[in-house]
Amino acid sequence: MKIFINKVGENWICDRFAQEWEIYNSTFSTNDISEANIIWLMASWGWQQIPLQFLKNKIVVTTIHHLDLDKFNEKERLNFQQRDLFTDFYHVPCLSSKQQIQNYTSKPIFVQPFWANKEIWFHINEKDKLRKEFEISLNKKIIGSFQRDTEGHDLKSPKLSKGPDIFCDIVEKINKRDNNVEVLLTGWRRQYVMNRLEKAGINYHYHNLVDFKTMNKLYNVLDLYIVSSRVEGGPQAVIECALAKTPIVSTDVGMSSLILSQESIYEPDNFEMAKPNTNFAYENAIKYNLPFGFQNFNIFFEKILSEKKK
Repeated sequence: MKIFINKVGENWICDRFAQEWEIYNSTFSTNDISEANIIWLMASWGWQQIPLQFLKNKIVVTTIHHLDLDKFNEKERLNFQQRDLFTDFYHVPCLSSKQQIQNYTSKPIFVQPFWANKEIWFHINEKDKLRKEFEISLNKKIIGSFQRDTEGHDLKSPKLSKGPDIFCDIVEKINKRDNNVEVLLTGWRRQYVMNRLEKAGINYHYHNLVDFKTMNKLYNVLDLYIVSSRVEGGPQAVIECALAKTPIVSTDVGMSSLILSQESIYEPDNFEMAKPNTNFAYENAIKYNLPFGFQNFNIFFEKILSEKKK
């Protein structure tokens, strides 16, 4: 068995997953598409970069992280339908993504969250030391958000699928109650949240694109991480926070219900009821640690290859 993963070089999570896959599964990974049995379109939006003769003659597995149905216009539907012609199997990281795409395809759908690397995401029991390192107050309640929130076309409009408006509403309510809040942001396109925080007079710390070592430290600085998304395939922040033992609460999106306690999942209008449960989240997240997080993927690939040979 040889698997070729398409890469798009966007410095996004798919590039990291592809690299980790190839390191830990080197015996059946290949960068030579001609020798591959299976093409894994992990970055499905880059499918047109693959020559058609390979898409036609190989087993094609397409990952759909999630569909943003508010943006799933006629052009996006057509693209999905064209790619579906070459797709033999789909992979999605959570059940909600399966429920989305099964309305648009009759192909088999494999549901499996992505893995997590315990060498990258782990607890550091030195919060005060880390806060001094990043010049963050020891006495403030630090709330984190490490994902993009702003549309790229104008760098003003909120990316509503990520719920930055919900995040800001919650932070403003907490600050009105405690008057002791600061926000820690990483990632690109954070303009919407930064503008909202400035208008509300809430201090924030912003680190643009940081390396994994730094991001893990930043997770360990936090008192609370808030996922406020309306639609997700992950987010990986759920597993990363869980492994770092960072207190986290989330809307009921993506894999949040697989990792977090029910008491840590909230509706935007009753956020006050949400309570982090770091031990519960950690015990669930370690199931996806490397190398165990690859097992179900390997079983899946071996199965579809053996069925193809029949």
